[in-house]
Amino acid sequence: MEKELLNISPIDGRYKETTKEVRKYFSEYHLIKNRVIVEIEWLKKLFNIKELGLEIKKEELTILDKISKEFDIDDAKRIKEIEQITKHDVKAVEYYIDEKLAENNLQKYNNLVHFACTSEDINNIAYGIMEKELVKNVYIPNVSQLVQILKEKAQNYANIPILSHTHGQNATPTTVGKEFAIAVYRMEKILNRIKQEKLTGKFNGTVGNFNAHLISYPNVDWIKVAKEFVESFGLEYNMYTTQIESHDSISIILSEIKLLNNIILDFNNDMWMYISRNYFKQQNIAGEVGSSVMPHKINPINFENSMANIKMSNGIIDVFLNNIQISRMQRDLSDSSLQRNIGMVFAYSIIAIKQTIVGINKSTVNEEKLRSDLNNTPEVLAEAVQTILRKNGYENAYETLKGLTRGKNISIEDIREFVKNLKLNEKDKEMLLKLTPKNYTGLAEKIAKRV
Repeated sequence: MEKELLNISPIDGRYKETTKEVRKYFSEYHLIKNRVIVEIEWLKKLFNIKELGLEIKKEELTILDKISKEFDIDDAKRIKEIEQITKHDVKAVEYYIDEKLAENNLQKYNNLVHFACTSEDINNIAYGIMEKELVKNVYIPNVSQLVQILKEKAQNYANIPILSHTHGQNATPTTVGKEFAIAVYRMEKILNRIKQEKLTGKFNGTVGNFNAHLISYPNVDWIKVAKEFVESFGLEYNMYTTQIESHDSISIILSEIKLLNNIILDFNNDMWMYISRNYFKQQNIAGEVGSSVMPHKINPINFENSMANIKMSNGIIDVFLNNIQISRMQRDLSDSSLQRNIGMVFAYSIIAIKQTIVGINKSTVNEEKLRSDLNNTPEVLAEAVQTILRKNGYENAYETLKGLTRGKNISIEDIREFVKNLKLNEKDKEMLLKLTPKNYTGLAEKIAKRV
């Protein structure tokens, strides 16, 4: 508890439980561990390049695998100790592997550790692994859970009419389910794009030309070797780079996360408004307090919390999008410092998603209030009446209904009396006389159920 109270960021304090699944994939420990994995896999790859003429025993390969597979927090601490001397994080990993090889009497391979690599060869793959796993195993499942809940609500609420509000004014009725279905459609569209995006990786030396590789072993197809190596981590190979991978692919994913965040934010805003109009009731949970001085209040805190965390996530994304693709000449270090904060984007997004889910599950439709508002706004039928007048050839149909309804407090009886005096097709007249705001919802129910 004391440690949490002293944390600077709520990600690791107040929201520690909410963000623990992000922490499984993105932390300095995982960055260090993945650097070790990449270094070991590259060392193993060198033994598979026949032109190098290198040999290694099967039991020695097993030892190499153990270095990465059995890597734990104590190993990470050792690397941090070495870094205190080197002042270089990736070089510390190299020296750590040298130590582990020496412990197992394999120091004869020390010269091959980090062979022909630049630090960014190791870093970009390590980050690619973390980002790929975080998107696949944490972000997509959480968004999918939210979408599934909204989809179920869209089905359950498909036939519940609700008064619309365009420009904040009473407008043509829809159904609650249809409005939820809109959110589902929008979220799924972006989510599918995120699922299809593939992160890229490079492994081509100090300035992207395999200079050291080629001078050492000119007969090796280094482009083929690098492509195989990068793709072995589930990343797409990027051959055209400077010292650093260009970060275009992660920028695309971050852009799409921001788009999805904004859709969730839009939904939260609507739910906040619906709750303020008493269209949704919130669960009264024993022991919870809505206000320190107003005992009656049940505040929409989950939607508000979600909104705030979305803005934090989007704010960090904006910093990335404005900077991470830009590197002076063949490289500068700014992207390295930025990348350490990518986990924050996901952490704030996950908090927001989970808070939205809690908010939805605590909210139920107040059908009584919805009926009351619909019954008290017969003027929204003006659209239907003027459209039928147009169908029957009336001139100035819109203007006629405007004069009858605009800014006026009229009753359903006033509208029906007006319709009775119209020269209309009898079928149309009968339909208008039976029409109410409650049943003037078009195809809303059908659309909601098809989502």
